[in-house]
Amino acid sequence: MKTLEVYKTGRAAIPSGGIGATINIVGVQPLDRGPGFTGSIGAKASYDNSTDDCIDCGSKVTPEFSGIASWANEAGNFGVTLFGSYQKRNFSFVSQANNYWNMPTLTDFLDPSKGFVRATTVINNRPSDPNVLVAVPDDYRHHFSEASRERINGQAVIQFRPADSLTLTVDGLYAQLQESERRSSQSNWFSRPFDEVTFDDASNGIATTQFLHETLPGVKDEGFENAYRAQKNKLYDIGANAKWDVADNFSITLDGHLGKAESLPDNPNGQTSTTVAFNGNIVSAHSLSWDDDGFPTQTLTINDCFHNTTPTGTPFTTGNCNGVFDAADLSAAVQRQFASAQTQDIKEARIDAGWDLGAGSRFDFGADYRTTDTRQTQYNTRQVLGDWNNALAPDVNALAPGLVEQYCLTCLFSHNNAKADTAGLVAWRAQDTTALYNALYNHYIGITNDGVNHANNIDSNADNRVKEDIWAVYGQVTWKGELGGRKASLVAGARFESTKVHSTSLQQVPLAVVWQADNDFNVANSADRQAVTGEGSYNNLLPSFDFQVEPIDNVIARFSYSKTISRAPYGNLFASTSAGALNNPSPLGGTATGFQNDPNLKPLDSDNFDVSLEWYPHKDVYLSVGFFDKRVHNFIGNTVVQRNLFGLRDPTSGPNATAARGIVNALGGDITNVNLFTSAAVLQKYNGNTAQATTELSANYDAGTRTFTSNYIANIIATLDVQPTAGDPLLNFAVNTPINNKDAEIYGVEIAGQYFLGDTGLGIAASYTLVRGNIGFDITADPTANQFALVGLSDTANATLIYEKYGISARLAYNWRGKFLSDVNRGAAHNPVFNDPYGQLDISMSYDVTKNISVTFEGINLLEEGVRTYSRDYINTWYEAEGSARYLLGARFRF
Repeated sequence: MKTLEVYKTGRAAIPSGGIGATINIVGVQPLDRGPGFTGSIGAKASYDNSTDDCIDCGSKVTPEFSGIASWANEAGNFGVTLFGSYQKRNFSFVSQANNYWNMPTLTDFLDPSKGFVRATTVINNRPSDPNVLVAVPDDYRHHFSEASRERINGQAVIQFRPADSLTLTVDGLYAQLQESERRSSQSNWFSRPFDEVTFDDASNGIATTQFLHETLPGVKDEGFENAYRAQKNKLYDIGANAKWDVADNFSITLDGHLGKAESLPDNPNGQTSTTVAFNGNIVSAHSLSWDDDGFPTQTLTINDCFHNTTPTGTPFTTGNCNGVFDAADLSAAVQRQFASAQTQDIKEARIDAGWDLGAGSRFDFGADYRTTDTRQTQYNTRQVLGDWNNALAPDVNALAPGLVEQYCLTCLFSHNNAKADTAGLVAWRAQDTTALYNALYNHYIGITNDGVNHANNIDSNADNRVKEDIWAVYGQVTWKGELGGRKASLVAGARFESTKVHSTSLQQVPLAVVWQADNDFNVANSADRQAVTGEGSYNNLLPSFDFQVEPIDNVIARFSYSKTISRAPYGNLFASTSAGALNNPSPLGGTATGFQNDPNLKPLDSDNFDVSLEWYPHKDVYLSVGFFDKRVHNFIGNTVVQRNLFGLRDPTSGPNATAARGIVNALGGDITNVNLFTSAAVLQKYNGNTAQATTELSANYDAGTRTFTSNYIANIIATLDVQPTAGDPLLNFAVNTPINNKDAEIYGVEIAGQYFLGDTGLGIAASYTLVRGNIGFDITADPTANQFALVGLSDTANATLIYEKYGISARLAYNWRGKFLSDVNRGAAHNPVFNDPYGQLDISMSYDVTKNISVTFEGINLLEEGVRTYSRDYINTWYEAEGSARYLLGARFRF
């Protein structure tokens, strides 16, 4: 690129880019560089210090190359520019995540009928307010990822000037990004009820269950899902431009381009992601605690000699009875494949005309037409192996020898203390998850006599298209002159844009929500798909006004007003509706989620007011202060609506489930998801005959543990599913829908400056932006209520130390962004997503060895800052990934 033009306020001649700045990238053109052959070529060696933790992520030092060559003939009327670059980066990172934060009231949490606790549960630091919201995690997950990125970029520009008044330009752009990630997880779901709970101080109005402990009547699994993710992204674009100076003071420019972007699956199985969930079904007790920074640690008690039987009656043990967590204890559970693809075609043509009025004043006008065609497809499959309850004997080591290896995941955290005990130090990974998937698939796909259905099920088969047609016209006047003897200028104009949206989706029709195990549900879909369409349209008039005056020497005052728009993301414009499964029986607080998009979403539009004062005492020194106020309308947010989808019914709340609950109560059992499922499945097996079901359930009930025997539960889960019936109530889904929400106001101040210390070459540049909004998120609000809040707002700051002298150019830069809200209404509890503050320290240095040769050094993220998001309470972590530092050493030759 040659120049980045940043428009901090709207301009009629520039397509609207939203409520922030619009950036116009100006490329290198050969006729601007003069006759002859010029260019440069450079190379760098890149080292990411996270590769030290890699088990096998490739070379620790990777190359980067870039070069540009430009030639123009002596006549200066024909030229060619070529640019190319290549980058390769290998790295790793550890992270932790949580699937969902439940938000019951304290009263509901302490009610044994809700399934969280039993009457004998030990409660520590109990909050005094019965209505305080309690944050309860579904699970915890530690991840280790080895990743690679490879970028290839190329650009060519040809220019021809057959006459001084006419310049013809043709350019082409190609970009490719290949990304891959091999991720292994170590996780535990809670079975409930807990036998000990400790709350934090609840000082912010949210009582987080900071410590949780459960003891199993038998054993449960610790999960080790492995994934091989890979995607190849490509961009092609070719454009043509003709600029004709019709007269000395009037020019016309015709411009058009055709482009295509695609993102396609790229792992060895031809998928976006291949995942294999295998487990160690040997956990007899489990605890989880969250530290004050929201990092989870666990303790495990294991029993690898628990006796079980397969659904067909074959006895086995869940491990090898040696008291050590080793490969012989691993059981294959469920494996899945996900193929996500997205393509977009764009065609654009525009005409711009300019009339030079002299002395820097001019009138510009023009028109633009753009059409985009976006298509997104999703095809997901699922194969049950031994199922989530590990109904079959341990098999991973026998069926895939050498493909799974032991390592210590928690040991890889550098900035958090995982504090794992002996069993927690053991984790398992497959370097090539696709090879593991294929080995297990080939073994199980033909087996039909072990009591488990191993067929490959289609979980999703979606095809969404959005076509967007936009045409625009504009007129803009630029005036330069004097007011009261002082220099002044004005840019004013208006832009009119008209948009039409047509959306078509092919979606599967859900037939039933099937209760498969204690907290496992599946949506059964039809084999056929139905077409759904939607339309949308809107028109926008976008005026703009930018005035500046120099009231005193070296001081510039500016005032600007503009109206801008920001269009809805394409994913929000799909015509499809989707239904998800429950995460627990609904009587125990379980929720089913769904998504419904809206092709008729209107764009966000904003009235932007900006005032600034700038002082330039010297050529390399300045100070500026700016105030901004943005009145935002049609803010695009999301809402969660409780309603039924597709006529689906709730198998956990109907007559069968109610009768099953009665059997559990009569036996004296705990009201837990596993007890309710087991009873409901057996009752359905006997077609609702309570007496027969009670006889079988009583024979397998353990009064000491207040539940059924583990062998019996495992066999029921493996062989029986609870199907919904016409007598079951309609299932209420928490349907997440994008909407044009309330109006809002964003305001703030920006201070920026630069100062060089005489001729020393030493300088500093810094800025601070304070941003405020008039609507925020209330963390103590009712979890059933939708909230509207402004997302993405945060204070930002940066400071850069500069040295420029004796052929040395050096920068030490620190960039910081404060806490901000990035999402609202996540899940049925309408939870928020907050992002932690982030600060990054970088260094860059170059030295001109000669006028043609320079050497460079760069250090990126020297403090190894990571990222973290959380929910209502600071310790309610959604996701956290540790960061790493990257160092680059390079050289460049200019000719």
